[in-house]
Amino acid sequence: MMKGWRTIALTAVLAAIASAAGTWIGASWVLDRREPPSLHDIVHDELDLTAAQHAEIDVIEARFAAIRPGLEGEVRAANLELAQAIEQGEGDGPQVQAAVDHFHAAMGALQKETIAHVFEMRSVLTPEQAAVFNDRIVEALSPTES
Repeated sequence: MMKGWRTIALTAVLAAIASAAGTWIGASWVLDRREPPSLHDIVHDELDLTAAQHAEIDVIEARFAAIRPGLEGEVRAANLELAQAIEQGEGDGPQVQAAVDHFHAAMGALQKETIAHVFEMRSVLTPEQAAVFNDRIVEALSPTES
């Protein structure tokens, strides 16, 4: 009877590890495959900004550049926490779920700040520039067929 439980526990642990590895490999492949233009490239290379707009956007970019490393660091820390929980855990238990929740919260905070940054930059643009900006952002965020 004890051998049956060991087999079940081992199967659950291996399934959790395989699931995490598959998710990581899939996400890495998708991210490596398609790299959309950066906001900086869209704004500075594709829009005909005035000197005043450049100055305002430089301030906005500097403000975001100051907070982004902390947000990205929190995502990396949450990812490490998840890796350790998977390594130490007996499957998809409370430790793994807490680490997943931490990762989701960190990614959510980064995404919310990034979206706020996008809208703050857009507020500096003329309606014509904003239309081009919106099109490029939507294009960058939309999946493409390969």
